[in-house]
Amino acid sequence: MAATLKAFELSADSAEIAQSLEEQGAVIVHGLLDKPLQTRLGAALQPLLDAADPAMEHLNPVIGAFFGDRVRHISGMAGKSQLFAEEVMCHPLFLSLCDHFLLPNCADYLLNLAHVMDRGPGAPQQMLHRDEDIWIHVPRPHPELQLASVVALVDFTRENGATALVPGSHRWPREREARPEELVYAEMPAGSAVIYLGSTIHAGGTNSTSDQWRTGFHLSYSLGWLRTEENNLLAVPPWQARELSPRAQRLLGYGVHDAIADQGGYLGMLELRNPQELLREGVLWARN
Repeated sequence: MAATLKAFELSADSAEIAQSLEEQGAVIVHGLLDKPLQTRLGAALQPLLDAADPAMEHLNPVIGAFFGDRVRHISGMAGKSQLFAEEVMCHPLFLSLCDHFLLPNCADYLLNLAHVMDRGPGAPQQMLHRDEDIWIHVPRPHPELQLASVVALVDFTRENGATALVPGSHRWPREREARPEELVYAEMPAGSAVIYLGSTIHAGGTNSTSDQWRTGFHLSYSLGWLRTEENNLLAVPPWQARELSPRAQRLLGYGVHDAIADQGGYLGMLELRNPQELLREGVLWARN
């Protein structure tokens, strides 16, 4: 029997979506972004995409090979679009699922990264991987470290590079490899999202079309005591962060990870205070 991926409407009970995520390791949610929001986000992104270089120099050759030279990137999206920071990064469904999967193992969670991946014609499929392997030094077994998603800004199809996922792989032993027939492709209309656990095997798909770019947001959240993949305090400096909601500020790392109630301590303090307080008082945001 061919593998499948369960799909929900945004109106579905978030507890039902979470249960399916626990069972399959990935789900599709239709209608995460409505049409007006898609339009506004697209208008904000287009000049940035036009300026992006698919052949950019990456952090190192391994990362360069992983992404390839046919993918346009816009990184640090929360610092490039306040609309993204408030309406996508802080989306109630994402926060509800983070509460379910991450909050039992941390005092608060963080945005791990947020960027646009625009897979161009001829982009090959990525190697199959688990996003949680960014933190390869965390001993196993361990709780879920991450909740991730790819949000479609155009229709995702098998031909233009829809994300490939392996349902159930979040429960596999590490040595088990996926067979081709176990892959499912997250084909979905614009505005939808495929949401998956950091322990789920997946990959960006092959874009075999001749002219279409597969544009989507990739964003993920991690336990608040882990170092994030993207340095969000540099991506969104204080003078920008002060314009965001308190919830967005905390996701970006301007709050403290307060584990006192769990017999722990503080992480991320500044001058023995919560940086959000300093931000609110104007201490952090002055520009010279």
